Amino acid sequence: MIAVTGATGNVGRELIRILDEAGEAMTTISRGEAQGVPAGGRHVRADLADPDSLRSAFDGADALFLLVAGDDPQGVLDSAEAAGVRRVVMVSSLGVATRPDAYRHPAAFEAALRGSGLDRTVLRCGGLNSNAFAWAGSIRADRVAAAPFGDVGLPMVDPADVAEVAAAALLRPGHADAVYELTGPAPTTPRERAAAIGAVLGEPVRFVEQSREEAREQMLAFMPEPVAEGTLAILGEPLAAERRVSPDVERVLGRAPRPFADWAARSAAAFR
Repeated sequence: MIAVTGATGNVGRELIRILDEAGEAMTTISRGEAQGVPAGGRHVRADLADPDSLRSAFDGADALFLLVAGDDPQGVLDSAEAAGVRRVVMVSSLGVATRPDAYRHPAAFEAALRGSGLDRTVLRCGGLNSNAFAWAGSIRADRVAAAPFGDVGLPMVDPADVAEVAAAALLRPGHADAVYELTGPAPTTPRERAAAIGAVLGEPVRFVEQSREEAREQMLAFMPEPVAEGTLAILGEPLAAERRVSPDVERVLGRAPRPFADWAARSAAAFR
């Protein structure tokens, strides 16, 4: 059985759909109500910030899909091992490799996982296409999207591709000890992503370029300052490794990663 944390998130929802279609038994885990999880499946409300709340959630599972959340990675992994979990597929951040000082939190999770006795696969993601949901309200209301560094391109990845790679690592052998860097097929700029959403809607979306300070103020409302600064550095002055299109999605799935336009088409309802 597979335990899936973050079951109601952008990656988690797609992963449980894939596992359900494959006929896999699973326990879905989230902090909130069971929205979008398979009917009749086992759902447990638990919080990665409270490892003790996870013990019953992990019962009976031999594999775990793990988000980087909470501040006690060792406690989460101890709860998993105590419940019988032997394999972990964890979603981490490309920033662990490129900007370790800013991304200490996911780095701590990776270090704890390496030090455990568990088989492991780490998925280091760059930016997710679903980050564009931050524009949903302003696009619905005014057909406006605001972001800093409007003409700096990064190879954002589709959450559905992350979920498919996770499913492959959970269901098929050959992925133990692997660290995959997951990106989209080409860099896109914020201005281009706003235009792609407009094309799906059939109406232009006006792009407004924020200053770095405006963007920083927004980010500090929901992320720690070092992460906000690291994120702004990636968005504004990405390193070569952060601009690079990784071959790992195609290596695992046997096909190219999906372009942003595909995600925008599937997600159009959020912006209408």
